[in-house]
Amino acid sequence: MKASITELPRLNSATQSPIFDAFSTLIRMSEVKCIVSMKRSSIYKLTQRTASGFLKPVKLRSINASGTHVACVLSEVQIWARSRIEARDRVAA
Repeated sequence: MKASITELPRLNSATQSPIFDAFSTLIRMSEVKCIVSMKRSSIYKLTQRTASGFLKPVKLRSINASGTHVACVLSEVQIWARSRIEARDRVAA
């Protein structure tokens, strides 16, 4: 059963701590697209420009493997989204 990243994390009853940590949770590009509301091509363009401050994808397979399988760190996506909201608020003020 696949959990949605928009749901609150469930607590582990033994430790009362979240089952996942946003700083070590990898999310697939389809989930990144939902959070940042961009197309895959726009996301990849931003990742290529270091000056954009956009997140860097994590390769899930070795370089020799066929196909590109990447994910992003959930906390980095959230931090980037918050920075865009803060930039909007600074302009509005």
